[in-house]
Amino acid sequence: MRWDDLAEQPCAIARTSAVIGDRWTMLILRDCFMGVRRFEAFQQRLGISRTVVTDRLAVLVREGVLRKVRYQDRPERFEYRLTEKGLDLYPLLLAMFRWGEKHYGEDAGPFVIHRHKTCGHDFHAVCACSECGEPVDPRQVEARAGPGMGGRPLGATASR
Repeated sequence: MRWDDLAEQPCAIARTSAVIGDRWTMLILRDCFMGVRRFEAFQQRLGISRTVVTDRLAVLVREGVLRKVRYQDRPERFEYRLTEKGLDLYPLLLAMFRWGEKHYGEDAGPFVIHRHKTCGHDFHAVCACSECGEPVDPRQVEARAGPGMGGRPLGATASR
C-alpha cells in the first residue's frame, strides 16, 4: 500500500495517519498545544527547513486541524490556531506523552508535567470506558466491524 492510499482505507487509524502520521506533524501539533502559533517559532523550535514547516502546516490547514489567523498586514503574516478538530487530537497527544515517558523517560523524572487547571492536580492520561468509567486494558477489549466497513470483515482493506 502506498502512503497516498491511506486516506481511502476503511480504517480510522489509516485515515488519521494520512493527516498526522509523519514525524514532523506530531511535533508541530505538540507545539500547538504548548502555545506555539507562528511559523518562525515552529521552525526554530523544531530546527527543520522552511519547506517542511510550510508543507506540514498547509496539510493541517487543508484538513481543518489548524486555521490561519492574520496577525499582521504588511507584510502579511499568520498565526496557526487549533480548530475543534485539532483540539480533538489532545487525548492522542496525552497518550503519546504517557507512553514516551513510560518507555523512554529519564530517571530524573518526566519531561512534561500536565496540570488540570480545574482541580489543580497534576495528572496522567487514562483511557477509560465511556459507559462505565473503568480504565480500559487492551486485553479486555473486543473489536468488531461497524457499519462503516460496509459488510467487509474487520481488518479488510479497500480493493484497488
